[in-house]
Amino acid sequence: MSGDGYTLNPLTSVEAGQATGFRFTVTGPDGAPVTGYQVQHDKKLHFIVVSRDLTTFQHLHPELGDDGVWTVRLTLHDPGAYRAFADFTPAGGSGLTLSADLLVGGDHTPKQLPVTGRTAEVDGYTVTLAGDLVPGRAGLLTLGVHKDGRPVTDLQPYLGAYGHLVALRAGDLAYLHVHPEDSDQAGPEITFHAEVPSDGDYRLFLDFQHEGKVRTAAFTARAEARRPGEDAPHGHHAH
Repeated sequence: MSGDGYTLNPLTSVEAGQATGFRFTVTGPDGAPVTGYQVQHDKKLHFIVVSRDLTTFQHLHPELGDDGVWTVRLTLHDPGAYRAFADFTPAGGSGLTLSADLLVGGDHTPKQLPVTGRTAEVDGYTVTLAGDLVPGRAGLLTLGVHKDGRPVTDLQPYLGAYGHLVALRAGDLAYLHVHPEDSDQAGPEITFHAEVPSDGDYRLFLDFQHEGKVRTAAFTARAEARRPGEDAPHGHHAH
């Protein structure tokens, strides 16, 4: 919740299935709400809400009031535990990701982490994942977007790039910083630089925009350490 003297403070409770004008602040080292932010990926702050079991994902764009209170429309359909992440850079500071737990009352049965391969389907789009997650090593992940079997070559910019990728570690929901590679190509492939800190399962959420609508493709990928001198066998894929 806190880092470098900054703290994420939810101000609103959420009830299952009800649209909420969710409010929060980020307070600075002086204890006052921060009002000055640097724009990163077209926004002053990125607000991500996921269920604790990583089966639901929302990437929201709150509005900042003059008093430093952020407001965003938020609906959490099911009871249970959620994690909210605020990804931002305060004016004159360096980038931070702070998180807070949101609890929605009611009966809740956590779902198993979805097991996916290299392909995800969303709204008639097929998104494929190439590249491996190797602990402690920066790697490239390439996501290819197809529709009706044809490559999509007219992706629209979203948050300053042709895609936005969020990666979270299963279990503790550690938030990884993933950066898109600069490209003038509007698809079908979007490449990201990712570095994972440990072995284990990770959930990847790709936001991409096409024909005026943002969609999210989700993957479960396993990071596995390689022995020294061992390269991935040809054709080998993560689970």
